[in-house]
Amino acid sequence: MLVFGGTGDLALHKLLPALYHLHREGRLPADMRIHVAALNDLQRGAYLTLAERHCRAQVARSEFALDTWASFAERLDYFSMDLSQSADFGRLAKFLGHSQQRGCIYYLATAPDLFEPIAEHLHNAGLAGANTRIVLEKPIGHSLESAQEINQSIGRVFAESQVFRIDHYLGKETVQNLMALRFANALFEPVWRTGHIDHVQITVSETLGVENRGGYYDHTGAMRDMLQNHLLQLLCLVAMEAPVRFDAEAVRNEKVKILQALKPISGLDVQDKTVRGQYAAGKIGGQDVPAYYFEKNVDNDSDTETFVAVHAEIDNWRWAGVPFYLRTGKRMAKKYSEIVIQFKPVPHRLFEGSQANRLLISLQPEERISLQLMGKSPGRGMRLTPMELDLNLAQVFPQNRRWDAYERLLLDVIEGDSTLFMRRDEVDAAWSWVDPIIKGWHESYQNPRPYPAGSNGPEQAQNLLERSGREWHD
Repeated sequence: MLVFGGTGDLALHKLLPALYHLHREGRLPADMRIHVAALNDLQRGAYLTLAERHCRAQVARSEFALDTWASFAERLDYFSMDLSQSADFGRLAKFLGHSQQRGCIYYLATAPDLFEPIAEHLHNAGLAGANTRIVLEKPIGHSLESAQEINQSIGRVFAESQVFRIDHYLGKETVQNLMALRFANALFEPVWRTGHIDHVQITVSETLGVENRGGYYDHTGAMRDMLQNHLLQLLCLVAMEAPVRFDAEAVRNEKVKILQALKPISGLDVQDKTVRGQYAAGKIGGQDVPAYYFEKNVDNDSDTETFVAVHAEIDNWRWAGVPFYLRTGKRMAKKYSEIVIQFKPVPHRLFEGSQANRLLISLQPEERISLQLMGKSPGRGMRLTPMELDLNLAQVFPQNRRWDAYERLLLDVIEGDSTLFMRRDEVDAAWSWVDPIIKGWHESYQNPRPYPAGSNGPEQAQNLLERSGREWHD
């Protein structure tokens, strides 16, 4: 495996700790080497010191052992290069030597604008043979046109079966449990449709701001950074039909159908069905937080959204008339990711206090699935109270270490399983739906609504549900 951008946050905070865990558990091929390439002029020893420091910070103390690290470090090597220079890829080919004849995985932990030149340089240096795979981080482009340009450039060098477009949300245990919940239990299938489900909410809420990503984020925003990929992927898993078999093509065929069935939002509909927000100064955990436009590398007059909420609809038989509310934001009150399946109330209410059933799928900070039912309170009379059937994965499997999403996805790449990765037409379909929304914002001069850091977003996001008598699950 060759990691381009190996001194960046993604490589140091996610990829190397994930690979360390896979090594620790004996999941990596015995002769697998991990080469890290970056612009920094470092010797191998200096890089190993840097890598060890970050792995110690990310790996639980009970799981970090010096002898394990020493054996893992034997796999690691560092190569200093400029990823934009073709000549450096010639040097890389010589550095790899005979090892390039083995299977090779290229992980592009870089800015998306480097995807195209890296692929071209790999090809020109003779490093892109049939026994190679390439991993692309999101976002793939910033629009449908740019995504197609990237995919066409990658496609000229690598076959689609060699391309792994990663979305780490698909590697989360609870996300995969969603598929098990739906397709391995007969209980839910009859009611998983219009007629029984009132609406669906998907929320990814973050307390962090842009941190050190201001320059990138200010040209991206919440729609491109989160909703176009993470939230739409979750929507697909909630709404897709059962695949004919559990393999990469069958699963991704069903996801594409959902993306293509999303009802377009454009023109004046953008004002009614979407809300943009940008965090203002506030407090989180008792600490003062500056407004977004005071963050490092952010324009003082920036109109980039740090929050977005969308009322989406799926035009097919299963979901006709069921609203899907998608929401994501930075500097929110709490950090959590969840999917809420809100069922319709019983057709005739016999008892006071009766509430509609709700299925809550929590992705973080805890992995948990709970079903809210109504039951009788002890004592005289029929007083009802909500009760939960609760599946807490950490309690059900207390002896099992919780795998990080990147561990699972990296192992899938190594084994050549692309089930949990996005296919090229998935990316196109997602951008085809998102682009008209972004265009509508600019055409209607819809500036982001301010919301205090530490809140649940702008008031207008509440109105998105309240006008139909619903409310967010906060």
